[in-house]
Amino acid sequence: MVMEKLSNNLKNVLKKIAGAPIINEALINELVKDIQRALLSADVNVKLVLNLSKNIKEKAINKEPPKGVNPRDFLVNIVYEELTVFLGGELKKINITKKRPFKIMLVGLFGNGKTTTTGKLATYYSKRGYKVALLGLDVHRPAAMKQLEQIGKITSTQTFTDEKEKDPKKIYDKVKDKLTQYDIVLIDTAGRDALSEDLVEEITSLNKHINPDEKLLIISADLGQTAETQANKFHESCNITGIIATKMDGTAKAGGALSAAATTNAPIKFIGTGETNNDLEEFNPEGFVGRLLGMGDLKALLEKTKEAMTEEQAQDLGKRFLKGEFNFLDMYEQMAAMNKMGSLSKLMEMVPGMGQIKLPKDALKVQEGKLEKWKIIMQSMTKEELENPEILTRSRLDRIAKGSGSKTGEVRELLKQYRQTKKMSKMMKGDPSKMMKKFKGKIPGM
Repeated sequence: MVMEKLSNNLKNVLKKIAGAPIINEALINELVKDIQRALLSADVNVKLVLNLSKNIKEKAINKEPPKGVNPRDFLVNIVYEELTVFLGGELKKINITKKRPFKIMLVGLFGNGKTTTTGKLATYYSKRGYKVALLGLDVHRPAAMKQLEQIGKITSTQTFTDEKEKDPKKIYDKVKDKLTQYDIVLIDTAGRDALSEDLVEEITSLNKHINPDEKLLIISADLGQTAETQANKFHESCNITGIIATKMDGTAKAGGALSAAATTNAPIKFIGTGETNNDLEEFNPEGFVGRLLGMGDLKALLEKTKEAMTEEQAQDLGKRFLKGEFNFLDMYEQMAAMNKMGSLSKLMEMVPGMGQIKLPKDALKVQEGKLEKWKIIMQSMTKEELENPEILTRSRLDRIAKGSGSKTGEVRELLKQYRQTKKMSKMMKGDPSKMMKKFKGKIPGM
């Protein structure tokens, strides 16, 4: 889950609003203090927190709800809107021009995921039809060039490196003409363990020499408030045009990275939400706040769906899942598609209202490493067993295990996963709008 602790704290604020007998100034003051505590515990800059909470309080007290809008929904909407404005307001995309190559330079300290993020960006843009190349200019870290070459192989991306040359500008000059064959060149630069004059000098010099179209600062979500100092220093050296916040999944506080964006006026362009090359998303403040508050992020969900399957496949998959009437083959197809989109727990965050519903943890684990094994197990089943998994007896399980070179326990695990998935689908069975009405009152803003 993205910024799990902050998300839980903010959801509790909305629950307090939903459960309040009356919306008055005393409640608003209490809620503002709760929001302040939540943001400060996530390492968000104190001045930014005070300014945000002041705006929420003023609007909540001084503005009247529009006609037909109840005070609770109005207050929830104020919190949502102000958090969205704080995080940048609208989605600020990187507009790839027709200029060849479009140069994106990545800067940041060692250990923030710069080289790894280069691979994620390569995957992201390759999926969108761009011809991408990687350029390694980190001449200081011994393994940097080899790591980038390995990422190039994994992502099937052309990589330009030179382990013998110690001047990054000379490396660039040697391949400059070749780079014109590509739509996008992702430039991995050197980092350091800490900010230093020679690092700033090198980045400044490279920036002038290469003249990149985008200069993206890579900041780890677990840096804390030191992220703000780093961002300002890099901004001074090369006038960064955007930020990529890595490690945004899990328990990372990430407030420092968010504060860095606010203080430098360099918007967050992407967020890293996991370890695979597919775990990179464009940062949309509206959707991000929606996820934090348990309201979902349909834009991000649709984007991931388009990457994994056609519209027709998505509609068919959705109908079968909501019906709750599927067999082993259907489950395998669903899970294979979902694996392309990311973990099921992350996808559920994006569905409006589902972030508030406690689903079985086991049912939210997409068994990435087991799909191929399960496919082999299914090949040892009869047509009748594939279409009706409930007929599997002990003797059938033993036969299937022997035929697929598996253990009986592994076959049982597949059957357990099927039953859990079916159980989850029953929770969502029927008209989605009716399901959402069922949770009305439990889900803020509904």
